[in-house]
Amino acid sequence: MQRKDLVSRRHALTGALAAPLVLRYGTAKADPVTIRMGSLKLIHSITPWFYERFLPAGYKLEIIPFESPTDCKAAVVTRSVDFGTFGIAAGILGAAAHEPVVVFGSSCNKGMAVVARKDGPIDTLKELKGKRVAIWPGSTQEVFILERLRMEGMTIHDVESVRVSFSEMPAALARGDVDAYVGAEPGPGNSLASGVGKIVEYPYSTAMGSLNMILAAHRDTIDQKPELARLVLGLQKQGSEYAMSHPEEMVAMTVTKLGMKKEAVELSVKNVELNWKMTPEMLEAGKTYAAHMLEMKQIRALPDFATFFDTKISDQLSV
Repeated sequence: MQRKDLVSRRHALTGALAAPLVLRYGTAKADPVTIRMGSLKLIHSITPWFYERFLPAGYKLEIIPFESPTDCKAAVVTRSVDFGTFGIAAGILGAAAHEPVVVFGSSCNKGMAVVARKDGPIDTLKELKGKRVAIWPGSTQEVFILERLRMEGMTIHDVESVRVSFSEMPAALARGDVDAYVGAEPGPGNSLASGVGKIVEYPYSTAMGSLNMILAAHRDTIDQKPELARLVLGLQKQGSEYAMSHPEEMVAMTVTKLGMKKEAVELSVKNVELNWKMTPEMLEAGKTYAAHMLEMKQIRALPDFATFFDTKISDQLSV
């Protein structure tokens, strides 16, 4: 056989073998895009657990739970998660320190309460004076209680502030480690259901209204993956609206995913308002938050709201 014929046969054989490979890889399905979502272990951070119901093909969801809002915010800043839902106070702390955290959606209003022992003498905020009060530093609840104390002519120095995580507050109250706490649902609901606690007040009478939690991302994520951010805010919209219109499913999801007691969660649902839209009222409340934090020297300067708040996607979804 001549060399020319041998080369031609080799080329033909190579092409025959390669053709099925090209066909196979050309029709293979791409790996799904994983959305890493940071979420707090609280009922008013339950919406991401409803995303799966509305998740389009080609995506999968990974929810990373956090105990602390500042830890969830830090995960967003370091891009350990793609998106996170946490208290706006944690976001303001980051933005004021020039961290690239961007709020592109709302997440929840309400969801907090000042709780005291049912058999104790505390019935009003003024009666917290000299008492041991559990407060989580860097939380939205801390900002609210500081402002409510100011409105009552008091400061944080009038109480004995005790650092306790949200999930531990009901147990600390039951043991007598603290006299009261400024908590997040379902903690207050848990204290009510157990018969240990009573509501001193829902602290929504400040200029901050009831704004609590936001949906945030790293600035690079918003800039480089705008369609993914739009998808996630769309999931937040669908998930929050569904959960609010199906409170019994919100209860069941919280019990299943967060291990909460059903009787406590049923009480907590009444104090939770899941949402998604960045309304003018939400933006104004956020700026008021930051002003209070500056006045109380929790931050050294106001955030640059032009970069901290990004309403573009919210406005698009509102049309």
